[in-house]
Amino acid sequence: MLRDAGGPYLKGFALAGADQKFVWAQGELQGNVIVLHSPQVPRPVAVRYAWGNMPFLNLYNREGLPAPPFRTDQWPGLTAGKK
Repeated sequence: MLRDAGGPYLKGFALAGADQKFVWAQGELQGNVIVLHSPQVPRPVAVRYAWGNMPFLNLYNREGLPAPPFRTDQWPGLTAGKK
């Protein structure tokens, strides 16, 4: 569920296309489905939620607990292979 007095949109989601560059996405709940979109990513292939330094998140379950961070990609992070 969405818990935000500031508006009807989900926050904290980022989308990326095949170029692996993430941009913030606008999200909304349609029933039990999360719908994300960004004009900068016409063909999304990956999504991340609460990834990195997030100032505000507003997706919760029915028990009132916040959704944990997740990602759908397995791309190497910025520090992969560095010592």
